[in-house]
Amino acid sequence: MFYFVEMGELADHGTFLPINMQGLTDEQIEELKLKDEWAEKCIPSGGYEFKMDEMGRRNGHAPNQSMKEVLKKTIEEAKALISKKQVQANVCVTTEMVKDALDQLRGAVMIVYPMGLPPHDPIRAEFEGNEDLEGLQAGKLVIEESEAQLWWAGKELQRGKKLSDYVGKNEKTKIVVKIQKRGQGAPAREPVINEDEQKQMMMHYYRRQEQLKKLDENDEESYLDSDWSDRYALKRQFQGVKDIKWGPRK
Repeated sequence: MFYFVEMGELADHGTFLPINMQGLTDEQIEELKLKDEWAEKCIPSGGYEFKMDEMGRRNGHAPNQSMKEVLKKTIEEAKALISKKQVQANVCVTTEMVKDALDQLRGAVMIVYPMGLPPHDPIRAEFEGNEDLEGLQAGKLVIEESEAQLWWAGKELQRGKKLSDYVGKNEKTKIVVKIQKRGQGAPAREPVINEDEQKQMMMHYYRRQEQLKKLDENDEESYLDSDWSDRYALKRQFQGVKDIKWGPRK
């Protein structure tokens, strides 16, 4: 997920600013006499289009539209390669597939930035295995193998045991296993319904509420059609003109 977010930002706003320039306004940068020396070295193929980064993390030298499409398309292809939908299609996501996705992303960056990325850009650091995620939100998503625990149905899957020891030997059994850091206890259970089902239920509930509201409004006005609500009914009865219907003679 980290790769996809940062590469999306690279496509939209160009390379990473030096740490001492991030978050500063143009006036502050000019006052402090700071300069992004890597901006002139790391120019995207075909030149750049200025797209200011509101977060102040990237230099705004975004690739042109065709090069941007190269990055965006590769991101989507890499996402599809390791997507959860692969499970639904009975495709096992392997380490080789993950490496293939990374190679695709790396190749796309080399096409768009043939001179490479600045050494302080987190994408380059990730590709080279030098990214320091300490203190960052992304760092919380990384769990070392020695500290990882597998959980299923509120039970920890002990190392050294086979999966069949927990779920039996039915090869068609499907289970959802979660990875948790050692010492954090059991992870939260999966919701009974997914997000799409919840949206459908909310829409159905809203439509039902609207229907009941209209029925209540109709009930409040339905008495107007009743005989007892006609204030001229008694007068017509005395005059003998009750139940007279107007219309062509049959």
